[in-house]
Amino acid sequence: MSNSQKVAIVTGASQGIGAEIVKGFREQGYRVVAVARSIKPSDDPNVVTVAGDIGEREVAQRAVSEAVKRFGRVDTLINNAGIFIAKPFTQYTAEDYAAVLNVNVNGFFHITQLAIAEMEKNKSGHVLQITTSLVDHAIAGVPSVLASLTKGGLNAATRSLAIEYAKTGIRANAVSPGIIKSPMHAPETHEQLGALHPVGHMGEMRDIVDAVLYLDSAPFVTGEILHVDGGQSAGH
Repeated sequence: MSNSQKVAIVTGASQGIGAEIVKGFREQGYRVVAVARSIKPSDDPNVVTVAGDIGEREVAQRAVSEAVKRFGRVDTLINNAGIFIAKPFTQYTAEDYAAVLNVNVNGFFHITQLAIAEMEKNKSGHVLQITTSLVDHAIAGVPSVLASLTKGGLNAATRSLAIEYAKTGIRANAVSPGIIKSPMHAPETHEQLGALHPVGHMGEMRDIVDAVLYLDSAPFVTGEILHVDGGQSAGH
């Protein structure tokens, strides 16, 4: 198999949006390293799974080294892993705070450093974060300070990376979703959650996959925070 075939690393890849992103990249002919805490081995020879906590640098190192060892390169990193804990601000515990920072921030920092170091060798690459439109448009009744603190930081880091690496051939973008129909949300909540969007319904996981694939194929787009949120970030 040719080493010219593109390779993507996807975190938080065991279910939901992450698993759908893996499928989307495979449909495009990419080979994929899929990372998640409890991910199972894949029957697809073009998908390598790495099980572990993405907040730990050793897990990030394994993911990048598997991509290079098995497939010879790293073209794209999708920082999809994230957790959301909805509590009134004063009710967050130290454990909540540590857990959200571990996945949302440490899980971005370690693997992004390592992946960009590989991308620099080929003078090309793409780093993409999955964030949230709550960063831009908080919603009454949806307490989200820790999400905004961490995912808002990722939006800012995305722009910084885009400028820092603009002349190296490495791009950085983010997809900022609204509320998406995924295993995170029980079907009986869909009507209520859909009403939080100006368009009146939730998004589908494919909406996020399509946005990710667009940004990955758009060489003149970097530093972009692409809102896929049914109008939430525009207002109510």
